[in-house]
Amino acid sequence: MIKIGDYNNLCVKRKTDFGYFLDGKTDNSKDDILLHKKLANKNKLEIGDFVNAFIYIDSEGRKTATLIPPKAKVNEINYLKVVAHTKIGSFIDVGLQKDILVPFKAKTYDIEKGNRYLFYIYLDKTGRLAATTDIDPYLETNHNYKIGDTVSGIVYSFQTNNSANVCVDKKYVGVILHNEYFTKLKEGDILEELKVIKIYEDGKLGLTPRKERKEELDNLEVSILSYLEGNDNFMRFNDKTSPEEIETVFNTSKKNFKRALGVLMKKDIIYQDENGTYKK
Repeated sequence: MIKIGDYNNLCVKRKTDFGYFLDGKTDNSKDDILLHKKLANKNKLEIGDFVNAFIYIDSEGRKTATLIPPKAKVNEINYLKVVAHTKIGSFIDVGLQKDILVPFKAKTYDIEKGNRYLFYIYLDKTGRLAATTDIDPYLETNHNYKIGDTVSGIVYSFQTNNSANVCVDKKYVGVILHNEYFTKLKEGDILEELKVIKIYEDGKLGLTPRKERKEELDNLEVSILSYLEGNDNFMRFNDKTSPEEIETVFNTSKKNFKRALGVLMKKDIIYQDENGTYKK
């Protein structure tokens, strides 16, 4: 049986001027599958050779073979580029001659042409490859990560409280709680150097993009001083400023901001009054 959207080890049954016909495994030569020369990946084949060919349904509804590895196959999650929007949905590039449809009902958020997102690849009712942004049901939790490990991941959705759901290694499910990040995130963002800070009972990874406290404070101190020096050694922010303003300007929590101000005051570099903060 031929596996559509996957690799099949098939025998070359016939040769033509324009390509090769591979065994369709039905004992009927009418079902043999065309491997066009331009999709043979520069391989010169002979009758009787076996090839590991990727099989998919082309725009004419026919099984087609290629030896050029696609960017994704069926039942896989991969990070792929949106190349078009049409009346029936969006299309993504998977490295085949035919782009893959993302039906309207298979989109869980707005996707922009030219951007990359995580998609799960499946076969639609006609046997053609299709894709969805709803990858959550296909993610796993049987990983070997430990607390303290560093991973990378891609944002794929948000919870109602703005905690970010992150896919690690295009396979595992993780979450960054809303109070663990201070920069704006969106679906498709790649996040490097995430630290595992918790492993939930169901195996989900608790992640943070934040650095070790000392490094984070050192960086925040530099940011505060740079802000002061760029504004005539004054800023209207002090330890009475609202958390929202601090997050907007310095991408940090009020707790860390106050702690950094305290360190700089102990170093006798800054001082505060009711109007704001000054650099000495």
